[in-house]
Amino acid sequence: MQLARVIGRVVATEKAEGLEGVRFLVIQPLDKRQQPMGGTVVAADAVHMAGTGELVYYVSSREAAEALPVRFVPVDHAITGIVDDIQVAP
Repeated sequence: MQLARVIGRVVATEKAEGLEGVRFLVIQPLDKRQQPMGGTVVAADAVHMAGTGELVYYVSSREAAEALPVRFVPVDHAITGIVDDIQVAP
């Protein structure tokens, strides 16, 4: 799992079979200090409640396709949780 910040959304009027009702969000991957790392990506919202500005964690590759209600749909990234708090041990 990796951390990211939701920075926008994608509106798609046509979707592949199995992706009906799934929202797509633009996320900015973050490093362990919560600083932007690399380019933005589009992720399916598997938790159905992530919003702009929220800190989330996501999975990539095959795990992303398995995080959605219909398995093995054509997605590369999926948001699998919303982060409430981060505590770093000293």
